[in-house]
Amino acid sequence: MAQALSEKMNIIRTTFDNRLCNYSDPAISKNLLKKIKNTCSRKIRLMEVCGTHTVSILKNGIKGLLPKSVSLISGPGCPVCVTSTYEIDSFIALARQNNVILTAFGDLARVPGTNSSLSEEAAKGFDIRYIYSPADSLEIAKKNPEKKVVFAGVGFETTAPLVASTILSAKKLTIDNYYVFSAHKLMPPALFALMSMRKTKIDGFLLPGHVSAIIGEQAYLPFFNQYKIPCVISGFEPVDILHGISALVKQIESGTAMLENGYNRIVSSNGNRRALEIMHRVFETTDVEWRGLGMIPGSGLRIKNKFEHRDAAKVFPLKVEKTKTNNGCICGEIITGIKIPSDCPLYKNACTPLHPVGPCMVSGEGTCGAYFRYHGSC
Repeated sequence: MAQALSEKMNIIRTTFDNRLCNYSDPAISKNLLKKIKNTCSRKIRLMEVCGTHTVSILKNGIKGLLPKSVSLISGPGCPVCVTSTYEIDSFIALARQNNVILTAFGDLARVPGTNSSLSEEAAKGFDIRYIYSPADSLEIAKKNPEKKVVFAGVGFETTAPLVASTILSAKKLTIDNYYVFSAHKLMPPALFALMSMRKTKIDGFLLPGHVSAIIGEQAYLPFFNQYKIPCVISGFEPVDILHGISALVKQIESGTAMLENGYNRIVSSNGNRRALEIMHRVFETTDVEWRGLGMIPGSGLRIKNKFEHRDAAKVFPLKVEKTKTNNGCICGEIITGIKIPSDCPLYKNACTPLHPVGPCMVSGEGTCGAYFRYHGSC
């Protein structure tokens, strides 16, 4: 293992010697598992922050291969799952507006609001279209100049630059009927919020690879320097994840906390500067509510006043009904690591992928949905 250490920044960068490493190699995975078992001497709770990590961990049976002393808990890394009920209700209110086409990612379709969902509204005849990329929404606006096209913007730092670029492109192409409702959220502030929760006991963080590719490893320094808790940025292949877990266990056992970049083939020190520049041109930070975490200062992105004519929250007169949460759903406790899906009385009973009660079962990155699909691997 090649290592380069920066004492000043408390960041350690690790990579595998073989540049052609097969990151699904069973032999490498077996060696890493052996290393974890030989190193770990006590109970350890690690949180994988990213929903893609959760899916990969369950799909590859990693939970069942680890020693029982190592517990992996899922965090608030599913963007649809942390979207508040109020924001879902706002999307529904926008879809009900006259002459509006609402565009959204497919994961949002069946997320329950207070009294409805986007899929239910589409069944009533409202024009709701599901897209793969924010650019698709801009194209819909271009082809439908007589309509007002609103994109339901959810996601973290990985998605926000793409959405920002559509707003800039709309200006350049003089597409005047395109709007965005921003429900975007930032990951580092959520880490601070997690550490302030008494019920969430975390010994180390497996940090998200996708978000980190945009914001860079240095974006975590304020969090790490305050809490001095072991952190490893990880990729999503089995070897990536096992290497990250191994590095965290080693830090915890040695009593030496580091901010480690185990995904430096993708994640750089400063991140994607061009993407960040585009994001900051259009958005500014704001306080926003997260499902399960409540209101987190500076954790959201709102559209700057310069582009307020694109801000659906300002352009459209929204009448959002009084928000209510679904009785019995514990999604908020699951995405903060307080509970796991099997703790929920609705799980596999009233709540299934065909009939989801909460967003954790709806989204492809949701913990409950992942547990349901890969329960034999848990």
